[in-house]
Amino acid sequence: MPAHVFAPPAVPCLPVVGTDALFPVRRVFCIGRNYAAHAVEMGGDPDREPPFFFQKNPDNLDPSGRFPYPPESSDVHHEVELAVMLGSGGTDIPVDEAMGHVWGYAVALDMTRRDRQAEAKKAGRPWEVGKAFEQSAPVGPVHPASTTGHPQAGRIALTVNGDLRQEGDLNQMIWKVPEMIAVLSRHFALAAGDVILTGTPAGVGAVVHGDVMEAHIDGLGTLRVEVV
Repeated sequence: MPAHVFAPPAVPCLPVVGTDALFPVRRVFCIGRNYAAHAVEMGGDPDREPPFFFQKNPDNLDPSGRFPYPPESSDVHHEVELAVMLGSGGTDIPVDEAMGHVWGYAVALDMTRRDRQAEAKKAGRPWEVGKAFEQSAPVGPVHPASTTGHPQAGRIALTVNGDLRQEGDLNQMIWKVPEMIAVLSRHFALAAGDVILTGTPAGVGAVVHGDVMEAHIDGLGTLRVEVV
């Protein structure tokens, strides 16, 4: 029987609220500019254009409550997002069947090296250096959909040191959760453990060492993260 040349890394897992269970993460997909006001503030068109996605790494999801300020950047921004956790998947999933694949939800942050992302955009290069760095996705515990239902509306907001920075409503998403799942499944074979970050409302901005971010989504509680 073949042996590994070194010990394989552990599967990244997230706590499930109120239990000792863990949600194993397979992949992380992120949709870009999915709230109209945020599309405008980033210089985009808020019309319903075809959605686009990028990826973070599974181990970028971090439930520790601490965000280490990353190297090679002097302009790191917060983006509060609803995270959708899949419990099953497939290809070419119809929109009207998509929600049957959702296992749960969480509050998450898509932290972004904005200066490095801007450089990549200008050069027509991928965004990973700005988006997929270590611990770039602080996340709260997973809430099973069996207890929360499927939130289609509700306040999503973020404060920094108590000052409100971002605020919106989940119903302001341009592309809704079942549509995102359907579109992704046309390009990828989705599976249990896949996570989708669903976009951020307007108000993104920079953080510095010592800042305390509090990200909130109605029904999913508040995620407190310190910049260290």
